[in-house]
Amino acid sequence: MALSIDLTGRVVLVTGGSRGIGRGITESFVAAGATVVTCARSEAEPLPGTTHVACDVRDPDSVQALVDGIVESHGRLDVLVNNAGGAPATEAATASPRFHDKIISLNLNAPLLVAQIANAVMQTQQTGGSIVNISSISAHRPAPTIAAYAAAKAGLESLTKSLAMEWAPKVRVNAIEVGLCRTENTDDHYGGDDRVARIEATIPLGRMARPEEVGNVATFLASDLASYVSGASVGCHGGGEPPIFLHVD
Repeated sequence: MALSIDLTGRVVLVTGGSRGIGRGITESFVAAGATVVTCARSEAEPLPGTTHVACDVRDPDSVQALVDGIVESHGRLDVLVNNAGGAPATEAATASPRFHDKIISLNLNAPLLVAQIANAVMQTQQTGGSIVNISSISAHRPAPTIAAYAAAKAGLESLTKSLAMEWAPKVRVNAIEVGLCRTENTDDHYGGDDRVARIEATIPLGRMARPEEVGNVATFLASDLASYVSGASVGCHGGGEPPIFLHVD
């Protein structure tokens, strides 16, 4: 039996949804027929079939205005994808407290804030809603220069499970553990095509993810096909990252 995801009539908010992995997520929801609103701190040209709103997801008033605007325009909010996040590589020993505060604010506190405000709407809807938090393989894999980011993502996965319990049965809450993914910044970040190819050779599936593949998991989790999936962390990382000793001669 062929299964397809039809989200026609669903209203979706994707934070950080205009570029990188967020763009792939947005395009997957649009392809499934959803009405999609993206947001970022700055103005951006809306992707085809979407609306874009400037919003700082760390600011309660901005987020409340964003969600109120979505409900006013579309009458509902069915899906939230908490995708906005990230961090530059910085050594924990020398990073300032202000830097760490910003990383944890963006990657943990902001998703909680947006989820709270979205949940308040979803709880009033007969059909409830679905929240998908974009986590990272870094939540479970220690690495230098990403200490605060990895800790925030680990916290996000714990938060996902707690909210899934507290906000059921109206709202399902899940997370996606994303591994290495090819975006417009991949070559610059990892050092060019040759180095990227060597990195990809270490991934069990032999390549980095494409943004739309993360989007496919997000649309599944938001759909009725996942109607009994809540509190889960779904890996989208090509099999994970093998331990370094396997690559040492």
